[in-house]
Amino acid sequence: MYILGINAVYHDPAACLIRDGQVIAAAEEERFTHIKHGKRPIPFSTYELPFYAIDYCLREAAISLLDVDHVAYSYDPYLLLGSHSNDATITLPLEPSAHPTPAEWESAWDPLFLASIVNAPRHLAGGAPHHLQARFKGARADGPYRWHFVEHHAAHAASAFHASPFRQAAVLTLDGRGERATTSYSLGEGNQLRWLGQVNYPHSLGLLYEQVTEYLGFLPSSDEYKVMALASFGEPSYLADFRDVVRIGTNGQYTIQPLNLEEQFGPARSRGGPLEQRHYDIARSLQVVLEETVLHITDWLYEATRSDYLCMAGGVALNCVMNARVRDRGPFKHVWVQPAAGDAGTALGAALWIDALERRGTGDNERCYQMDHAFLGPAYSDDEIEQFLRWSKLPYRRLNAIAEEVADILTQDKIIGWFQHRLEFGPRALGARSILASPISSTMQARRNDSNDREDFRPVAPVVLEEEASSWFAHAEVSPFMLFVYDVLPEKADCIPAVRHVDGTARIQTINRRQHPLYYDLIKAFQARTGVPVLVNTSFNTRGEPIVCTPRDAIECFWTSPLDALVIGSFLLKKW
Repeated sequence: MYILGINAVYHDPAACLIRDGQVIAAAEEERFTHIKHGKRPIPFSTYELPFYAIDYCLREAAISLLDVDHVAYSYDPYLLLGSHSNDATITLPLEPSAHPTPAEWESAWDPLFLASIVNAPRHLAGGAPHHLQARFKGARADGPYRWHFVEHHAAHAASAFHASPFRQAAVLTLDGRGERATTSYSLGEGNQLRWLGQVNYPHSLGLLYEQVTEYLGFLPSSDEYKVMALASFGEPSYLADFRDVVRIGTNGQYTIQPLNLEEQFGPARSRGGPLEQRHYDIARSLQVVLEETVLHITDWLYEATRSDYLCMAGGVALNCVMNARVRDRGPFKHVWVQPAAGDAGTALGAALWIDALERRGTGDNERCYQMDHAFLGPAYSDDEIEQFLRWSKLPYRRLNAIAEEVADILTQDKIIGWFQHRLEFGPRALGARSILASPISSTMQARRNDSNDREDFRPVAPVVLEEEASSWFAHAEVSPFMLFVYDVLPEKADCIPAVRHVDGTARIQTINRRQHPLYYDLIKAFQARTGVPVLVNTSFNTRGEPIVCTPRDAIECFWTSPLDALVIGSFLLKKW
């Protein structure tokens, strides 16, 4: 049985394909179109489906759309429309925002927004780009597959629990918003999720963080991680202001009071403008109140479930500093965060939700999938890579012992693009499409940020051998997805200054040989030469661009950035 999961409503459109309960492919649309986050979350873009990501998933399974049994779309418009009638109508003024919003709508654009979602089955059947149409040929609005609209937060929750290593767990989802929910709570057991409650729009920790992101001169629904990084440079000078905005209730509820940031904190920062101390302090105060609120929520959720295990998803769950506070100060003994926790992951979650539903219909209440890695995207063989290198007339040489030879290059303080294995699913580069460097030099962070054209205040992250992690980072556990921070051990701080943030933490990735043998062997070879089982690992892209996907992407990024070398498959390209 094939199930195709689709996320397309807000941002980070993505697709996922499940075969007989196992995830065989998943990818974000941005990796194929080169449009960061796939599109902006505006009503005019709602009709756009991730055709390139869908085509990739079908190609990975060597099938066409007609071979799919179920399509699961991670949003249910009928939770807002209330009617499934084919005769239902909507009205939309020619200039919606020039008119008062009708009482039944939250936005003047809701009719256009919802109509596009309702018509998604027709878009899928008839809207594929010309050069991709072969895999979509013969599809109709009514199938032959069964179409399912899956509630957005149900998809988030399923992506967290049904992919987790736990057979029973509390589930917390936090994002900007779904149909109505912005935060939701459930209890997972076997392959079932029992809903415990939710917080509804307009009260949203995610939307509050977006609002501050925009005020600080960054792109909302995109750059929230930059605000998290800024927070480490500030003091919580505005705690009282944000505590007055976020009011915690009982039973997991909270409210967000209206906030006029310019009136309260002064003029907004313009994009690219200078950063002032108040900007750092606003970011720090927001971050602290977010952590306080989520810790209060997890206390209630623990009392409601009495589980030792917590699964998390939703865009807010990409906040690795918050995740670490939940891990260290919350009541749960074990916390697992789905690596594509943002909206892209709802493609995975919607597919897993329908898979579980279909299995329960046959009396099967067991789960058969666990997300041990995020390498679910395209891979390219040496033959494909070398064919492109020859066609491009680029100088290259084949490496005989990749890990050993690349480790030698890294010990020379060279910065390399690393293109191996299947592309990662989710926002983190995890050793398939990474930029790697030695962490030993104190100047490497600045050099790395320059090579990616990144802001100076942003930290760079380390990858560490799984068995060595606790010897370098305080109380480090298995952390394969870069979703938690850990303190760098004081006695190791001078050995790896490039990956130690200003607050003494590092957002680590642990790696074992089962997950990615060549990546592991490279770090092991670097350790043999330096005594350090750690490398700098950041995403293989430049500012404003998605992580590279294809050999062409990798080579274009390499030649248009200050990278020293590119290791792509078994081949080395260098600039010296």
